[in-house]
Formats: sequence, structure tokens, C-alpha cells
Amino acid sequence: MSRVKLKDIAEKAGVSLMTVSRVMNNDPKVGAKTRDKVAAIAEELHYSPNVAARRLSSSKSFFIGIVCEYANANYVSKFLVGALKKCRTNGFHIVIDETIGDAEKALSIVKNLIHETRVDGLVLLPPLADIPEVLTLLKESNTPFVRIAPDIDLLASPYICIDDYQAAYDITEHLILSGHKRIAHIIGSDKQGVSRLRYQGYLDALRSHRLLMPPEYIEQGDFTYKSGLVAAEKLLALKQMPDAIFAGNDEMAAAVVSVAHKKHLEVPEQISIVGFDDTELATAIWPSITTIQQPIRDMAGLAISLLTEPANNRPDMTSAVKRHVLPYQLCKRESSKQIVG
Repeated sequence: MSRVKLKDIAEKAGVSLMTVSRVMNNDPKVGAKTRDKVAAIAEELHYSPNVAARRLSSSKSFFIGIVCEYANANYVSKFLVGALKKCRTNGFHIVIDETIGDAEKALSIVKNLIHETRVDGLVLLPPLADIPEVLTLLKESNTPFVRIAPDIDLLASPYICIDDYQAAYDITEHLILSGHKRIAHIIGSDKQGVSRLRYQGYLDALRSHRLLMPPEYIEQGDFTYKSGLVAAEKLLALKQMPDAIFAGNDEMAAAVVSVAHKKHLEVPEQISIVGFDDTELATAIWPSITTIQQPIRDMAGLAISLLTEPANNRPDMTSAVKRHVLPYQLCKRESSKQIVG
């Protein structure tokens, strides 16, 4: 099968070759309707731009860097799919690198992406989004960057999030209104601000309904399946076991379900279990997990758009809107139920 060319897209779209070329080069003079039409046809025809040729004729590299941790692998995978799709539509490629949250290693990775790979912009996922040394380097090098759910220096760059506090409040209240009185919580990584926001939402929902939980109903996790196993073993061994557990993400919630099965506890008949994120894992296990759906792929697509589309493409991004809050949704599934009486 021959490689799709710009003229093939132009013919199908009914526009000139020059117009298609301008769309592929993110020329702001092209109208939004024409841009969307050409982009849709390019995706339909599986057009893949010749990045090497474009780099020779432009000051851009057409590479966007994404730096992440794989502790929450299902979340990261879903994010990368969204980023990849938007990059393909906008004629860019992504370069992915992983670190463990260590400031020195993260700094080295970001330096390499800036100076060696020469990325046109960077997307930082938590907890990398909150490393001060990395933020300083990006600002000093005038490298455009977008952060996902940061917790510090919120004016440093555009960032994308959901209302984690309210979402946690809502899912906790869902359990309360379903009749649960003994609700435990597994907190996420202490390196991420969203963990604190979700914990606070849980606490405030309890307070709003005049419920007080014993200290042993709170366990510290780190967003990994393994940490969920450890926390679940403790919670499900308590003399007065909780009748519901809100885990800070789906990986930890899935671990709780596994431990419950091992202990021959029926979910949700004997205990309700809820998570957060709505990754593929939430519907891949039995019973499927009641959770908060983050629009992870939309968050990724918006991050790429902010870095690659003409209206947003400013070296310092000073005039860009800083905070982008996307909607979430409570997904009620099989792992939680209404308590009768």
C-alpha cells in the first residue's frame, strides 16, 4: 500500500494542496472548520507526516515530551493513548520517558529532552509536575510545558485537572446515602496533591453526615496494586470490619476486591468497594468497580493541544489560561450496593 500524500488529503477534502500544508504546519490563518475537516480526513487515511523533512524546513522538532511515573500504570497507559491520538492529528510525535520522582533523575531526563531531543514542549504528570528544580529549568529554558494535577506553583504553567476534592466527596456521599456507616479510606501516594484532596473530600463528606470513623479505618497507600493489597489485609482483618472501602484509585480498589475474594467475602453483599479514575481495570475485573471517571484521554488531548495548536503556541504561555478543570462522572457499577434497612 502506497504512502498517503498531502495531495491525497487535498483531493478528498476538496481544498488546495497549500491549504493542507498549512493545516499540517499549524498555520493560524486556516479557519477552524477547514482545519478540522482536513485533520479528520488525514486521520481517516492514516496519514503519517515525514517528520524529518518537516524538521529540515522548520525550527520545530515536532516532538512533544511526556515525563511520567508508572506507579499507576493503568492511568498512565490511558493518558498516553489520548496524547498519541492528538499528536497524530496535529502532526506531532511523542517522546516518553519515565522516572521515579527523584528530583535529580527527573532533572537529567528533562535536560536531555530539551537539549538533545529538542522537544517543542513537555507534559508533566504527577508527581513530576511538582518538582521545583524541574519547573525552574523549564522556565529558564523557555520551554513550553503543561502539567497534570499539580499541587505547587500553580501560576508556573497551564495545568489540567478535575475537582478531585468534590469528586471524592461525591463518591463518599454515594456510599453514605446507600446506607453505609463504616467507611474506610485508602489514601493515594503522599507525593501527589490529589491524594490529599481526595482524603479531604472523604473526611468532609463524613462530617456533613455527622459520621466519625476510627483511625484504623484510614490506611496509607501509594496508588499501586501492591499497596492496596497491604492496606486491604489490615482493613479486612479488623474486629469491626468496615462495610465499605473507598480506595484512592482503581488499582488499589482492585486489590481490595482481590483480598475480599481471598477472605471469602462477597462484594458487594458483605462489603462495598469503590475506586477512582475509571481506568480499564475498573471494568476488567469482577465485580466491576464503582468509581469516579476522570476524562483521562481528554486531559491528555487538551495538554497536547495547548502545546501544538497555533492559538496556544507561545514560548512562555503567559497569556494562556492557566487552570483547565474538566468534568468528572460517578460511575455506579457492581462493586457497591444499597444497604437495605
